[in-house]
Amino acid sequence: MAPTPERYAKIRRVLSKRQPTLTVLMDEVNKPHNLSAIIRTCDAVGVPEAHAVPPKHGTLASFEGHTYEATSGSAHKWVKVHPHADAVSAVRELQAQGFQVLATHLSQRSVDYREPDYTKPTCVLLGAEKWGVSDEAAEAADANIVIPMFGMVQSLNVSVAAATILFEAQRQRLAAGMYEEPQLSPEELHRLSFEWGYPDLAPGYRERGEAYPALGEEGELLREPVSRPE
Repeated sequence: MAPTPERYAKIRRVLSKRQPTLTVLMDEVNKPHNLSAIIRTCDAVGVPEAHAVPPKHGTLASFEGHTYEATSGSAHKWVKVHPHADAVSAVRELQAQGFQVLATHLSQRSVDYREPDYTKPTCVLLGAEKWGVSDEAAEAADANIVIPMFGMVQSLNVSVAAATILFEAQRQRLAAGMYEEPQLSPEELHRLSFEWGYPDLAPGYRERGEAYPALGEEGELLREPVSRPE
């Protein structure tokens, strides 16, 4: 079924604000409500893709249950999560792609989370609820950041910390005008517009290796979809 013009307009509006140079890496975040809350925040600030190291005794698939979906508000449909084998190799991979990796970690080189320049390609590394970011991953990161705490507790819940940092990134990027023009390429805008607008048709095109059809201004198909076999 084709999206309504209003639905398609919202899809295009949301995609025009996506920030492909902003992401998070979750290292063994093992509580579904925390992982899904982080994904929901990613969607809210325009992060299109996230990264995760699954817990040692589970996989990302273990998060796709009722708790995950209920907490994320279906945000997992709009933010793709890439799995990684371990945090250090994931950090190296993201750095090779041009991202600065900022680890939430208390060390001698830690700085206030508001000091880094989030208008640069940035990945925020978040640790597991109990152990935080490992020393090895924190050392591999470009910088360590902390959220100043003035109470009896030493740290925030990981999903709250993620929201605090990501909204600082949003603040800096808004001031720099990075939400005013699409950051996604025209090709990526079209791909995601079709996949979000036609989630039932998109898999068939991918399976057949066919390019997605062009879309009109209101999201209508400009050529008839190929019928599926019975």
